[in-house]
Amino acid sequence: MMTVMRTTLNLDEDLAFVLKKAARRGGQSFTAVVNETLRAGLTKRGGQPRPRRYRLEPASLGGVFQGLDLDHALRLADALEERAIAEKFALRK
Repeated sequence: MMTVMRTTLNLDEDLAFVLKKAARRGGQSFTAVVNETLRAGLTKRGGQPRPRRYRLEPASLGGVFQGLDLDHALRLADALEERAIAEKFALRK
């Protein structure tokens, strides 16, 4: 859902008459007709800005620590998790 902004808009009498007539004829509110008309006009004129292209710059996370075997990282994570669980149970006693 779009956010709504209240504003005052000064319209020429002939334009306001045409917009009110279109609202009655279409069973829409005056605001809906004004918004629809503005969007159509801006789109026709190319007023829709192009989305900016997303760019991601790579960043170095540092190297591997000497002596750390990444092949056994999951085993290390399991061991640390088991230790944390054991410590948690020990505190309950």
